[in-house]
Amino acid sequence: MLRDIARQWRETRAACGRGWDMLRHKAPGQMTFWLIALVVGAAAGFSAVLFRFAINSLQAFLYGTEDVNTLASFAETLPWVWVLLIPVCGGLAVGLIVQFLTPDGRVRSVSDVIEGAALTDGRVEKKAGIASVLCSWITLSTGGSTGREGPVVHIAAMISSWVSNLLRVDGITGRDLLGCAVAAAVSASFNAPIAGALFGLEVVLRHFALHAFAPIVVASAAGTVINRLSFGDVTEFVLPGTTTVEFYLELPAFFLMGLVCGLVAVLMMRAIFWSEDIGNRVQRRLGLPHWLRPAVAGLLLGAIAIRFPHIIGVGYETTSRALTGNLVLAQATVFAVIKVAAVSITMAGRMGGGVFSPSLMLGALTGLAFGHIATGLFPDQSSAFTLYALAGMGAVAAAVLGAPISTTLIVFELTGDWQTGLAVMVSVSMSTAVASRLVDRSFFLTQLERRNVHLAAGPQAYLLAMFRVAGVMRKPDDPGAADEEACLRMIEQGLYVQVSATLETALPRFDKSGVAFLPVVVLEGEAQTPLLQGALFHVDALKAYNRALAATAAEEHS
Repeated sequence: MLRDIARQWRETRAACGRGWDMLRHKAPGQMTFWLIALVVGAAAGFSAVLFRFAINSLQAFLYGTEDVNTLASFAETLPWVWVLLIPVCGGLAVGLIVQFLTPDGRVRSVSDVIEGAALTDGRVEKKAGIASVLCSWITLSTGGSTGREGPVVHIAAMISSWVSNLLRVDGITGRDLLGCAVAAAVSASFNAPIAGALFGLEVVLRHFALHAFAPIVVASAAGTVINRLSFGDVTEFVLPGTTTVEFYLELPAFFLMGLVCGLVAVLMMRAIFWSEDIGNRVQRRLGLPHWLRPAVAGLLLGAIAIRFPHIIGVGYETTSRALTGNLVLAQATVFAVIKVAAVSITMAGRMGGGVFSPSLMLGALTGLAFGHIATGLFPDQSSAFTLYALAGMGAVAAAVLGAPISTTLIVFELTGDWQTGLAVMVSVSMSTAVASRLVDRSFFLTQLERRNVHLAAGPQAYLLAMFRVAGVMRKPDDPGAADEEACLRMIEQGLYVQVSATLETALPRFDKSGVAFLPVVVLEGEAQTPLLQGALFHVDALKAYNRALAATAAEEHS
């Protein structure tokens, strides 16, 4: 007994000593990093608020409305020519910006931030990023049917990239700063501190490492404070009264609605990708200049907006009408179909903006339509049909973002309704389960897959693309270099890898050929003659890959 007490006392003293040493040596550094996270979060929060004010100001100027929150209703009173021309002019301006300020004519978005977190130590492009922010601002102000979260996230990423480069931090710290900036931007944009923090972890960093949690929360809180100083402590949407769920009888309906919402989310995502492919084919066939493509999309959007002005901009007015039940079944269904078409045209036209706000609207409309049907069939066993709109809003958005946790919380924070948690959770879980099997986990990861950036499968897939053969090969004068004559014989047989290739290309060749090394060559001249540069050994490639996997696992579990 006494021995056990003495042993426990010694272990306690040793643990206290280790804790004191950690506090003395690591606490100052941690506090410094948290202070940097606070500054980055405040900067990202201010940028998000300023971006929102910029959209509202330009929208009010162009459409001549005093309240941009009721823009859809106000647009019905405008001359149809004005409604048609504003998106065309906006598209023309966007086309000229991407033509001269981006290398590929593509507007950057959340998917590029996710790619930066995974592959470039938390850094993103700056020149193309600034151009993309300008494009998204013009798009959202002139009738484009997307959301503001995409450009806001990219603004935050550019701020964190600048700070990371200024401080010359490593990859882990750069990614943590990126998560801090994104969390603050989302929090400031939607007055959602909990969801903002989890969005940075779940969507951008794609892990929940403890070392990143505290600074991200600090930054998210800073963004929320800035939002509330600017707009007050109010929710984005106000629900009518209180909502209750007939739990035992009604939960199967929410399971079924979750499946429907998952399919609707997949339909919207695939419609965007189909429209992008169709736009590419039409552009090539007609020889349409890149700078004119957004203007053509603007013309289509303007034509739609003459009859359905709810597609203009972020669309919070229509989302609010769905959440308050001010739309009948036919309106909700037609509005949902038209919204999918408008979002697809905007994205295929490369006009800029995000998909989160459109998915909120589409989800609310889908849920409302489902609620009208469900409550009409079983009026005595159903709650208010507006509850279905709330759950549907979360279900579609979660499936599109591939982020069930942060989306569930952001729905609660956007509406201030925490009493319907079970209904929202059931719908979200079913929708994400369905959608993740029909796309590459989310809209953003599917975007990256379409660009041959393989992040959806995890680090074991994309880490191979980070290592160039040139950095792993043994040169002819290195110790243990491959025999030159053996390399030349293998080159004659077509067994070689180019110096510009990655391990993603090289390792399958090892598996197929069974050789211990591959000659590394550079192709020069019109005949593309292979010139020997060295050799890539299978064991060296595997060692580099294993070290990268170990470093990633250590970061995600630290």
